[in-house]
Amino acid sequence: MTFGFAPPSTTSLSTATGGASRHGRLLEPSEWTSSGVPLLRSPREVVSGLHSRHSPVPSTAVIAVLGPEERLVASASFVQRSASADGWEYRNALLAGLRRIIPHDLRRRTPVRTAVLLYCRDGDERWTEEDGAWMWGLRDACTLHGLRCGAYITLTRGGWQVLGEGRGGRRPSSDSRPERLGQATAEFAPIALHTGGGAPEALRRAAAR
Repeated sequence: MTFGFAPPSTTSLSTATGGASRHGRLLEPSEWTSSGVPLLRSPREVVSGLHSRHSPVPSTAVIAVLGPEERLVASASFVQRSASADGWEYRNALLAGLRRIIPHDLRRRTPVRTAVLLYCRDGDERWTEEDGAWMWGLRDACTLHGLRCGAYITLTRGGWQVLGEGRGGRRPSSDSRPERLGQATAEFAPIALHTGGGAPEALRRAAAR
C-alpha cells in the first residue's frame, strides 16, 4: 500500500504560518494506516451516496455516520475556509457537526457506529498536510463522540481516493453532477451545517436505538 506526496508548494498547511506541522496535530500516512481504521466494503457506494446528498465543492467537508452493513445513519456538510487551521480546529468543526446530527455513544464500552469523512479539495489525490490535519481531527472527534474512526476520503477533479486503502475512482469527482438518489436512500436528506439545519427527528430516533 503506497501513498504519493504532494510537493511543498501544494500543501495546504504551512509550518511558517503556525499550521498543523508545528503543533503536531496531523497524522502522517504511515500513522493513519497503522491505526486500525476499518476498511470500507463498498467505498464507491459510500462516496456516491454522500456526493449525491451534499453536492460538495472544494473546501467542503462531509461527515457521515455509518451503522451496521455500512448503512448511513446521518450526515452533515460544511465549508471550512481557514489557511492556518490545524487538526485541533478541524476536530472542533467535525465534533460540532456530529453533535448536531447524532447523540454520542460514550456510554458504550465499544463503538458500534463508524464516522467517515469525505473532503472535497483542489489539487490531486496525493496526501497533503491538510489531509493529515483532517485525519487527526477525525480520529480525535470520533474518540470524543464515542464513534469508531472510519475512512478519510478525498474528492478532487481527478476523482475520489480512500487514503490508506489504495482504492479510488474517477467518478464522482469534484466536477461531477450529483446522481439522483434512489428510493432506498432518499430518506437521508443532506444537512448543511452552514445553514443552521438540525437533524430530523426520524434520525434522532434511529440513532437512539
